[in-house]
Amino acid sequence: MKFDSPLFDGIRVKPSDDRRKRAPDAPVCDWKGCKCDATHRAPKGRQRENEYWRFCLEHVREYNHSYNFFAGMTDTDVTKYQKDAITGHRPTWKMGTGNTPAGANAADGAQDPFQMFREVGGQSPHWRPKAERAVPQARTVHNAERKALNELGLEPGADKIEIKARFKLLVKRHHPDANGGDRATEDKLREIIQAYNYLKSTGAC
Repeated sequence: MKFDSPLFDGIRVKPSDDRRKRAPDAPVCDWKGCKCDATHRAPKGRQRENEYWRFCLEHVREYNHSYNFFAGMTDTDVTKYQKDAITGHRPTWKMGTGNTPAGANAADGAQDPFQMFREVGGQSPHWRPKAERAVPQARTVHNAERKALNELGLEPGADKIEIKARFKLLVKRHHPDANGGDRATEDKLREIIQAYNYLKSTGAC
C-alpha cells in the first residue's frame, strides 16, 4: 500500500496536513462567521423535521448543548406531546365509543359478556345485548337418563351440582352402616349407584 494514498488516510489516526484541506465542493459551517468545513448536521427543531443545519465539530457541540426540542411549549403541551408519542402521534379511540375507522370491524358481531366494548361515552354499534344473543338449545334428555334422574328423585334438567349433592345424600341414607348394619336397603343403594354412574357416562354430572 502506498502511504500517500487517500485510501490510507481512512485508517490514519490523523491525516497529513495537506489532506485536511477542505475540498472545493465541501459545505461551509452554518455558524455565523465560521469558515470551517461542515462535517456534522443538526436538526433545525420542532415543526421543521427533516431540515438540518450543517456545522463543524466545535459548533455542533455548542449547538447540541443548548438545543431544546420543546422550547416555546407550555408544560401542558409537552405532556400532551409525550402522551401522543406513545402511539406515534396517530389518532386513537376508546373501545366502545363507535369511532372505529372506516372499514374496521374488530367488534363486528361480537358478544360482550364482560362489557369490554361498553365504556362511559358510548358503546360499539356491533355490541348485542343479552336479550338479542342466540340462546343455546337445551340438551335433549333421553328416557334412560330421565329414569336415572327419577331414581335419584330429581326432575329432568337438574344440573351437575344437584345430581352430585342428591347422590351423596342418598348413599348416606341407604348405606348399611347408616342403618345399623341392616342390608334391607342394599338393593336400593345399588340402584342409586347404577343410576348415578349412568348419568356420569352421559356427561350429565
